[in-house]
Amino acid sequence: MADEQDRDTLQHSTPADAAPPPADASFTPAEPLKNAGVDFTPEDSSATGSGSTLTDAKQSARDYVSKGREQAADKARGFAEDGKAKATDALTQLSHLLTDAAGQVDEKLGANYGQYARSAADRVQGFSSAIDQKSVDDLIADARELVRKSPELAVGIAAGLGFVVARLVGAAVDQRDA
Repeated sequence: MADEQDRDTLQHSTPADAAPPPADASFTPAEPLKNAGVDFTPEDSSATGSGSTLTDAKQSARDYVSKGREQAADKARGFAEDGKAKATDALTQLSHLLTDAAGQVDEKLGANYGQYARSAADRVQGFSSAIDQKSVDDLIADARELVRKSPELAVGIAAGLGFVVARLVGAAVDQRDA
């Protein structure tokens, strides 16, 4: 029955209905919502005793961010430990390679040149041992100190490492394509 009343009161629009109002028509704006009798003020949280929801949300966000930071730091520490182990293994292998090469250098070029290879192998092995004995935090502190004392050297080392990594990646890609 309500549908029938709606259909009866429904009027069809004509182009004349879409005409603008006359220029002398007065316009009265609608009452603002804040004066429409609806109260938009938040409830008094002290009366309910449950605490402020905004404060709870802020604390929850802080806790979530703190937990995320801790997890990220733990993952980064794990990756750094893995990297440290791989680096010391690679340096140890390089040291063994240099020691083995020293014997061949002795045979082909003489004992003096072989001694240079042995000396280099000893230095690489000492560097590997020093890295292995230090914690990740100590290594990071040493790197920061190096950058602070001589930024030029740090940039040079970074560029050299970047070049080596680029060559290794390029060689790996070339081998895969072949």
